[in-house]
Amino acid sequence: MGERKVYGYMRVSSKDQKEDRQRVALCEAGVPESNIYADKQSGKDFDRPAYRRLVRKLRKDDLLYIKSIDRLGRNYEEIQNQWRMLTKEKGVDIYVIDMPLLDTRRGKDLVGTFLSDIVLQVLSFVAENERSNIRQRQAEGIAAAKARGVKFGRPAAPLPDNFHEVYKWWEAGKLTNAAAAKACGMPVASFRYRAKAYEDSGYLSNTK
Repeated sequence: MGERKVYGYMRVSSKDQKEDRQRVALCEAGVPESNIYADKQSGKDFDRPAYRRLVRKLRKDDLLYIKSIDRLGRNYEEIQNQWRMLTKEKGVDIYVIDMPLLDTRRGKDLVGTFLSDIVLQVLSFVAENERSNIRQRQAEGIAAAKARGVKFGRPAAPLPDNFHEVYKWWEAGKLTNAAAAKACGMPVASFRYRAKAYEDSGYLSNTK
């Protein structure tokens, strides 16, 4: 049997997030820098190129470090499937830095394996539940902000100087949608949208 090799895997959910904490934790655990595999993209479909390369590299009895259990997947089922594939099918040991109880090098007997599986199930459920709570809090925050009148997205471009005049001719039926939009230098759909917003704003009542 060859010498056990030590690897680390880390993932950030977008290219804007920092990876320093995960990398420092893996290095402090003794993972060689050259053996750290990192993905910087969403794990929605678990289509991660670095992770796939790592899995192909791993051999029986190798040791894989991850900082937290949710690095293995984005939901309860995916975490369970990846853990089972790595430990059962490939025979790899895993150590979760944030949860030392999840160290497959310990407790290789039936009781140890059973306890490890229980801890894994609880933690993967907690990880998925926390992500759901975060999404719910974000949705509630956005809804509350909208209720306060907070606008999201890019601000609308200013209306052209001739918009009010063109709108009046269009409203009176003297200009078609296409003609009015062309006169304002915008697509037809944009003109109709802005005309509706212009009307809803109450601005017309102050200018008639």
